[in-house]
Amino acid sequence: MTARRALIVAGVIPVVVAVGWALFVTLPGRVGTPASQPPAPSAQAGPATADRKIKARLFYVADDGRTLTSLEQDVAFAERPVDQAKAIVTAQLAPVAEPLVSAIPAGTTLRALFITGGEAYVDLSRELAANHPGGTMHERLTVETIVSALTANLPAVTSVQLLVDGKELETLAGHINLSRPMVPNDAIRQPPAEPAP
Repeated sequence: MTARRALIVAGVIPVVVAVGWALFVTLPGRVGTPASQPPAPSAQAGPATADRKIKARLFYVADDGRTLTSLEQDVAFAERPVDQAKAIVTAQLAPVAEPLVSAIPAGTTLRALFITGGEAYVDLSRELAANHPGGTMHERLTVETIVSALTANLPAVTSVQLLVDGKELETLAGHINLSRPMVPNDAIRQPPAEPAP
């Protein structure tokens, strides 16, 4: 029995290593890189750089509390769409000073982001759900903030699916269906505001 068990273990180990390599090395390299890992060096592409900026529209709760307004802000520039998307989402999640009000729950961070076709998959930390105050309107504003930040700034992105802590959720706080990619909702977004001074 011991020899047989050793043969089984010897046969299983290469399979586990191959699957792990595919999941954690090969697959992320094909569809994007996790937010926590720097992109592979390339002569034509690189991660967002602090010294070069673009103007991006970021979204915040409007004075009426029911819609979003946008402001142009400086965001680090990146060559690859997936890296630019990460820079935009990271800027959108950053804490804001008054009078701006963010619809994103405090402490939410970007875990990973992938783009395939026109769909962006945005994996956010558990705080997005754990710290959410609830309510249909606030949930709609939270989801639309991320969807709008990507679709308004990156023409290649036409829809966005939110993940929380690496998992698909049916809903964030019981109201908005998150089981499929979302397209922007123009009824929730006010016309662009003037750039901040």
